[in-house]
Amino acid sequence: MKEVTVEADGGQGGAQGVQEGGKGTVRPDIHNRAMKILRAREPYNGYEEVGEKPSGLEVMGWYLYEFCFYFVQTVLVPVVFPLIISQLQRIPTDSLQEWAKNHPTKHCSQKEIHLYSKLTNHTIRTGGGSNFSSLEWTSIAWATGLALAAPILGFVSFHLDGHFPKLITAAATGIGVFFCLPAGFFKVTAIFVPYIAGIVAASTVATAAHTHHLGLMIRCFTGPTLKRSQFSIRQAVSSRLSLHATAAGCLGAAIISSFTYHMLRELNDNERDVMSLWVVSIFSGLIWLVGVLHIVTSISRTTDSISFSSRLHPFSIFKYPHAIGGLAGVFLSSFTTMSIFTGGVIFIVGQLCIKPLHLLYFWLTYFLFPLVSLSLLQPLMHVIKMNSVKMQIVGFLLSLLSSGFGFYYGHSHWKWGHLVLFGAVQSTATGILYAFGRLLVLDCAPSGKEGAFSIWYAWMRAAGLCVGFTVGSVAPGRIRTSFGAAFCTAIAGIVVLLFGNISDVGGAVAAGHVRDECERSSSGVAGLDSKESARV
Repeated sequence: MKEVTVEADGGQGGAQGVQEGGKGTVRPDIHNRAMKILRAREPYNGYEEVGEKPSGLEVMGWYLYEFCFYFVQTVLVPVVFPLIISQLQRIPTDSLQEWAKNHPTKHCSQKEIHLYSKLTNHTIRTGGGSNFSSLEWTSIAWATGLALAAPILGFVSFHLDGHFPKLITAAATGIGVFFCLPAGFFKVTAIFVPYIAGIVAASTVATAAHTHHLGLMIRCFTGPTLKRSQFSIRQAVSSRLSLHATAAGCLGAAIISSFTYHMLRELNDNERDVMSLWVVSIFSGLIWLVGVLHIVTSISRTTDSISFSSRLHPFSIFKYPHAIGGLAGVFLSSFTTMSIFTGGVIFIVGQLCIKPLHLLYFWLTYFLFPLVSLSLLQPLMHVIKMNSVKMQIVGFLLSLLSSGFGFYYGHSHWKWGHLVLFGAVQSTATGILYAFGRLLVLDCAPSGKEGAFSIWYAWMRAAGLCVGFTVGSVAPGRIRTSFGAAFCTAIAGIVVLLFGNISDVGGAVAAGHVRDECERSSSGVAGLDSKESARV
């Protein structure tokens, strides 16, 4: 009876020695065969700990977090906090007369003019002699939060791909909620810089953890590798998850925007009334806190944390050109959608002088219409065979349509029907770009590096939103500035996706999610012939 022993080096997987019958003679054929087997198993070492497929409860918990979290960077930061800051400002007594003089054909209510003036006038004075508006002050705080989030994301990327994604989600949510609660306690303008910066940094980290979990769920549903002809399975699963989550997030944003409108009606223009909008901030924080239930329903699927000796782990995305192109698309899409939204809302409030109730209808159209339009995209994608890149191009084209419409008719008086059409088209574009932007990045993320890719996605999206908000608010009353910039970035996004040689399939192949048919031989493992594969 012959006894064969193979000793493998844990780090390299090589065989140290092969002994036969205790005589010390080496069999080269057995040695080579063992080497092939160990090398073939190396790519699958991480897959064994991926875990079971997500249950319906886990998926619903992931949707719940999107519902409780999406509004933070789309309503809370760009809408609620500028309104709170504006209530701390005092405007000159002759501002109403000056506004009426500059807009002789407009007939706005005194409350609308007062609110618009507080938002756009440069009433915030710093020690250096600079003056800022409430909108610009929000942009400064937003940029501060991004600068604060950058090193934090680099640190947590090691643990997102390790054992602590749940802890990171809980910590980021807790910190964000903490800064939401005391937003109106101190009636000092300067205090809102750390408030907003803390919320932006926490929400950016939470976005990375949330996106990382999506990448793990997709891999569990579809398996570690697929044939090229089976990539449509991954597309169907990922698009369903992302579209449904985006629809849930839009529903949450609609609720917060409706509550914001309701509390705006309670404002007292003659006093520094922050209590009404402070309630909105508290309510938003509590809703965000409810999303932590997602941690209870989720399952840990990751391996050991990446060693800190691998210092380049957060920068591993730069080895994948398709992922770089995906990040460029995420930044441009975020900039485009936020610039259109911010510029459009300021134009509607300050220039159109529509009925206050119509502003609520516009917000509801903007945030609720994607529940219908995105739900119809899932079967449509199968019919016309669209992928993540093509869907983003569709989103950019819709943004071109809405921004071009606003730019051309910027000096016209929009009617209620124009607002509804504008909101429906642009909201669909926003939902498409958000849902498929993250999917393209995740398709390019290799197994075990979803966290390293997610941190870049989260930061680039937040940066695009910040810059878009700044451009949309820097020239209030001049809608052509924000819409013209959005039009140009939408064209740039289409050019990047079309001529940048970006492909979700190509990215998945480079990441190891997809293999060519020839690589998926009967052995199922590269480097083994049929006889050897039968012995594995």
